Amino acid sequence: MKKHVLFLCTHNSCRSQMAEGLINHFLGDSFHACSAGTEATRVNPLAIRVLSELDIDISHHVSKTIAEFDGQQFDHVITLCGSANEQCPLFFGGVRRAHIGFDDPSCVSGSEEEVLQEFRRVRDELRHKLIRYLTGEKP
Repeated sequence: MKKHVLFLCTHNSCRSQMAEGLINHFLGDSFHACSAGTEATRVNPLAIRVLSELDIDISHHVSKTIAEFDGQQFDHVITLCGSANEQCPLFFGGVRRAHIGFDDPSCVSGSEEEVLQEFRRVRDELRHKLIRYLTGEKP
């Protein structure tokens, strides 16, 4: 039976969306990942773009709030930014809860290529750290 994991970030636009796509792609046999935010916005087009570079399509994803998952059971709830960690509701009691923080690539300014490089860096960091955490691999 697959374990269910929920990734939380403030806006559910970049990090949590990329985490959902990465885990469903690389660990989809063992895990089913979802993502949400403390508030919903939109999925960042650059997050879609850098995941497509790995042949992962998240273009159909939509930004969701935590409320959409009220009453659902998760094996893991993982916050990816400090704000979501502070606001994570108590209704996720009884599950394995972790905070694994990552930089917000949407905060970077510069040329398009510099911003894309930051999205790629965060994407790769998400991939390695989250897979290692969920599978219990040692660094």
